[in-house]
Amino acid sequence: MRVLHLDFGRQLRGGQFQVLSLMEELASSGVHQQFLSPHGEPFSLRKLRQPADIVHAHDAKGHTLAALFATAPLIVSRRVAFPVKRNWASQWKYRQPALFLAVSKYVAGKLMEAGVPAHKIEVVYDGVRPLPLSTRTGPLIAPASADPMKGADLIRASGVEVEFTADLPGALKTARGLLYVTREEGLGSAALLAMSAGVPVVASRVGGLPEIVHHEQNGLLTNNDPREIAAAALRLLAPESDAWAAQGRELVHRQFLTSHMAQATLAAYRRLASP
Repeated sequence: MRVLHLDFGRQLRGGQFQVLSLMEELASSGVHQQFLSPHGEPFSLRKLRQPADIVHAHDAKGHTLAALFATAPLIVSRRVAFPVKRNWASQWKYRQPALFLAVSKYVAGKLMEAGVPAHKIEVVYDGVRPLPLSTRTGPLIAPASADPMKGADLIRASGVEVEFTADLPGALKTARGLLYVTREEGLGSAALLAMSAGVPVVASRVGGLPEIVHHEQNGLLTNNDPREIAAAALRLLAPESDAWAAQGRELVHRQFLTSHMAQATLAAYRRLASP
């Protein structure tokens, strides 16, 4: 099988890490792949017309160009939760893919609200590579982000003593807990990464996060209210959080590894490429 991947992201963020992990997993299954991006080797639209069994677009710009120029069946990964625009150009664009891979049931619902038929949508959750168990001797942590849709301001307003970090895998070696506060989220791979390290999570009750963080089972969900965030963070320091940490790690190993994500994606490729 020959797969052509497109991703036009300018930074190595969560979605790009998912593409990298997917390609590594698929390579081990013998899938021949090529990656197109204007930020790597010289980019040409002619490359979209080269022989392939599947074209897989991983972001909005890749989706647009593949819809216009690709000749093989098009699959689009949808990892963001914001609504689809309803103008004629966007509606045309969203009719072109043979299949959407939604990162959560929540995102799948957003696609259906935009008029994408249910039979053209499959939920394929993001995956992570499991980290070693945290010692849980360090601070509460939160991802560092300047994105206003993220909730750093809400965490600061809560008064919780927390360490903001741009090196999440490194910080998870000792983290006591993770605060993942956001105003919108397709799924939340950072929360999955923390859970893989046996670090309990407080997450906003928004988007796809409730599909992975189950309240008082493997973590805590909170409304985006500073007082509620503070109360939930305090519970991460209590002994009851040990059970949530163990349940979260078990859930990731059972359902949310990169191998699970790749297997589900490859199955979708094969169904679409079958005569």
